[in-house]
Amino acid sequence: MIWRVMQPLRDAELGASTFFASPLPHDVCGSNGLPLTPNSIKILGRFQILKTITHPRLCQYVDITRGKHGMMAFMLYYQVWSKKVLQVAYEVLEGLEFMNKHGMVHRALSPNNVLLDCVDKVKLAKFGLYHMTDHGADVDFPIGYPSYLPPEVIAQGCFYSSNPSIIEAPLPSGPKTDVWSLGVLLFELCAIVLIYQSLAGFDALLIFLSPSFSQELPENVQALLRKCLTFFPSKRPTPAELLGDSVFESISCQYTPYQSPVRLFAAAPRCAHLQLPEDISELCKDDGENYLAERAIDEVYHLWCLAGGDLEKELTNQEIIQSKPPICTLPRFILEDGEPFGQGRDRSFLLDDTTVTLSLNQLKNRLKDVAGETYYPLLEDEQPSLPQSNSSNELSATVTLPLIIRERDTEYQLTRIVLFDRLLKAYPYKKNQVWKEARVDIPPLLRGLAWAALLGVEGDIRSKYDGIDKDTPIPTDRQIEVDIPRCHQYDELLSSPQGHIKFRRVLKAWVVSHPDLVYWQGLDSLCAPFLYLNFSNEALAYACMSAFIPKYLYNFFLKDNSHVIQEYLTVFSQMIAFHDPELSNHLNEIGFIPDLYAIPWFLTMFTHVFPLHKIFHLWDTLLLGNSSFPFCIGVAILQQLRDRLLANGFNECILLFSDLPEIDIERCVRESINLFCWTPKSATYRQHAQPNKPASDSNSFRKTPSYYSSEYQDLTKTDLSREPLKLSELKAEVSPRISVEDLIDLCELSGPAYFKTPVKRARTGKPKILAVDIRSLEDFSRGHIPGSINIPYTSTFGPEGELLQCPVTSTLAGYRFRVIVILSSIMTNATTFATHLLKVNFPRVCVLDGGMNKMKSTGLLTVPSPQI
Repeated sequence: MIWRVMQPLRDAELGASTFFASPLPHDVCGSNGLPLTPNSIKILGRFQILKTITHPRLCQYVDITRGKHGMMAFMLYYQVWSKKVLQVAYEVLEGLEFMNKHGMVHRALSPNNVLLDCVDKVKLAKFGLYHMTDHGADVDFPIGYPSYLPPEVIAQGCFYSSNPSIIEAPLPSGPKTDVWSLGVLLFELCAIVLIYQSLAGFDALLIFLSPSFSQELPENVQALLRKCLTFFPSKRPTPAELLGDSVFESISCQYTPYQSPVRLFAAAPRCAHLQLPEDISELCKDDGENYLAERAIDEVYHLWCLAGGDLEKELTNQEIIQSKPPICTLPRFILEDGEPFGQGRDRSFLLDDTTVTLSLNQLKNRLKDVAGETYYPLLEDEQPSLPQSNSSNELSATVTLPLIIRERDTEYQLTRIVLFDRLLKAYPYKKNQVWKEARVDIPPLLRGLAWAALLGVEGDIRSKYDGIDKDTPIPTDRQIEVDIPRCHQYDELLSSPQGHIKFRRVLKAWVVSHPDLVYWQGLDSLCAPFLYLNFSNEALAYACMSAFIPKYLYNFFLKDNSHVIQEYLTVFSQMIAFHDPELSNHLNEIGFIPDLYAIPWFLTMFTHVFPLHKIFHLWDTLLLGNSSFPFCIGVAILQQLRDRLLANGFNECILLFSDLPEIDIERCVRESINLFCWTPKSATYRQHAQPNKPASDSNSFRKTPSYYSSEYQDLTKTDLSREPLKLSELKAEVSPRISVEDLIDLCELSGPAYFKTPVKRARTGKPKILAVDIRSLEDFSRGHIPGSINIPYTSTFGPEGELLQCPVTSTLAGYRFRVIVILSSIMTNATTFATHLLKVNFPRVCVLDGGMNKMKSTGLLTVPSPQI
């Protein structure tokens, strides 16, 4: 998790370097028959782990971009070599050892890549080049400087994967390669001789071996150099072995072992290694120019891009990127078989070791008017109600703008990032405030962690994930292998080989850890958003996915899930009828039922039909809703296509959904929330939804703060709750049922059952509901719900199902866009009456579950006063 380990900017600079990936032949396919993955895509995938490697002796990788013709530009922060030889050696070895623990070697160690920071400490730069290029296989230049490479690497020669004559790649270099390079580098420091400028580099080493030269060096330095420059690799020590060598006895006590910062979702307490600065007055400095320097490097880079930073433009201005007229790239002549000749080698495809420093002036100017309090927001105590967002208090004008504009506004994103950063660091104790702020929006930079918080992910997720067997073959391996290459492959990150490996591991971990469930096609699409946002943290991607599925797709992945899906689709049909009866009538008439188009929607929570950038905005709101919110999203999508659906028949609708037209996601989210607010909680009741899980006192923070997330299933079941129906009975009813509890709440009735007269709560606004009692006038007079109207079942509709004109039906027409609840003592009469209203396009019609027989036990019925 980058936010926790990323270092502050302080006096560092942002730098950029470029190189070209080697091209692949266009007429060659892989073993699966698909085109080969470009080397630049492979590099992009391998780079991601470098962003998470943080150590005081290593420069921090920030980002990588893929340009034209396989050009790669990577961002790192570095600090601008004096120091004693042993100190330099020890600090370099610290960085090398840390890399080795992560399975990496530098291979390009040279004076150019050993930098000193503002306090004279070593930082290694460009340490990830060998790793991201697959040990040099994906580029057409050697990794490392010949004068600093050990004899065994020089003896291997160069290897280019694009050369068809070379079948076997040489073995990758190990940690001892860097020890030789360090020895040569230290020798330069001692001898003040730049070996890479010498025509006889190894002859220069002989100077060191001469007695006259070696007598001038301390014995421990001589011993260190001899160990580093041991000719045979088998006898040469590793960085870890050298750090424990006696040559460093005099200085090792000056260095404390590096403690990796404890991350969110770990077993160890995050406060274990907190340290105050030695000079407490440093905390009280009011340096208005330096607020930005205290922010994490990835935040600064993100804001730099928002403020107009253009990496390609900067590199072009520095003439690092140069373009040639296309005609100059043509060969002199080409043989019949297509082999070209006379094409000079483009030197731009070689490694350019230049690092371009990126100016932060534009960003600083943009943020110069931002108040210092913005960088240190005060987190208020929890309130029983939902207060206005901290950010919206300060940037109220920006909050009202469309989401896509807010996400590109530098000042607004700074405010949101700083606020969310503090809230997430206090997770789970500030979980309720995370929910409140997420209702405004979620900053894209912290979306992965914010989603994890909204899903309630907690505990030592790494240990749990590592404990799952992801290597033993299982029957679903074949299907996973087939599905992954087709899942969101337009995205460069997910289409990379590293992306496929991570997909496979996360999906397999989920299948293995849920033995009662099975892998269904579409699970890969469901995994994609979580993997994209947590690409370098498989454990968090797995944890989010494992929390998401039970909440929104409970039992969808059973081996026999037909009863679950059929119930879900039936409830969705009722939601279409509830919110848009005209559209529902038309789709039913042409036979275009949800079974034909909606299964991929809900089985993948729309990830199969929308690209990732739309899914991010959609799920930002979905995660705030309960398990019924996807119904509202589905209805909102249909309403955007409403005109085209109403104008077409079955075949045209099938074609329309085979290639879904462009959907305005922001409008979809807005309308989904409105539909959700108009839907009674119990109307979407499903007996196969996730059952209630009572929270213990020790986990009280698991409770969520608003109706956005309250589940009908979480309510204590009473005699007034909805009763489950057989699937055949549910399918026979077009309109949804609601519970007596919902009706009491919507009618704003309250009071103990022994009251003779129900107590009506003070109305907070215009009533949203009309209770229509279809019993006979005689039964209605014996007792009815306050505020209800009586429209007898037998005298409302004509023989053709048309609504007859009379005073009560005129009253009904006046409540056309409110929630209309049909009440009766006979359920078949109520459902038939609701069906008739639906046919004449009355929206928001539902039926009271259990009818008036359940209402009688509440004591809330009233008897009208006798007419005089």
